[in-house]
Amino acid sequence: MTDGDYDYLIKLLALGDSGVGKTTFLYRYTDNKFNPKFITTVGIDFREKRVMYTASNPNGTATGKTFKVHLQLWDTAGQESLTTAFFRDAMGFLLMFDLTSQQSFLNVRNWMSQLQANAYCESPDIVLVGNKADLADQREVQEKQAKELAEKYGIPYFETSAATGAEVEKAVITLLDLVMKRMEQCVDKPPAEPANGNGGATKLGPAQPNEKKCAC
Repeated sequence: MTDGDYDYLIKLLALGDSGVGKTTFLYRYTDNKFNPKFITTVGIDFREKRVMYTASNPNGTATGKTFKVHLQLWDTAGQESLTTAFFRDAMGFLLMFDLTSQQSFLNVRNWMSQLQANAYCESPDIVLVGNKADLADQREVQEKQAKELAEKYGIPYFETSAATGAEVEKAVITLLDLVMKRMEQCVDKPPAEPANGNGGATKLGPAQPNEKKCAC
């Protein structure tokens, strides 16, 4: 796909404490490489990737509809004050913690509160990600704990490793699937119904923040 040759621009935001591996996670997804020497992100950065998305029915069977999607994956510094302004422009969220840090897991609740207060609607599309699954001998957060928290919030949970690539792509694609299904529901609504959300999805061409909005 060439520049501008896509059906949808989808903006996803990675959230979580500093040091949980957001930058290396996104780099693994977009470039399929691991760089352990990344310095701490300052402010906001983003990576991009083009993917082909195949729509599916509720039962999981493909509908035959395929879309070219340009993904913008925004990387944050792990400081709430820096990310608040970006919440409303994102359509989906990768809420990340470090499996070797119990504190980063406990702080997921704080990030969720920030997200629910500032996102485009009260129930945005979120995937919970426990990163650094390869460091099994340093693990502080048990899978059962994380799954229970994910069930409480009603969101999918993945244990990933930016170092090995395990489950990284699956986590992102699962979030993309949630976003695309929400968009399809918006499109299927009667034209007279107003769209109140402010998600960062744009159809056809460069980003037009007000062109495609989904009601929640």
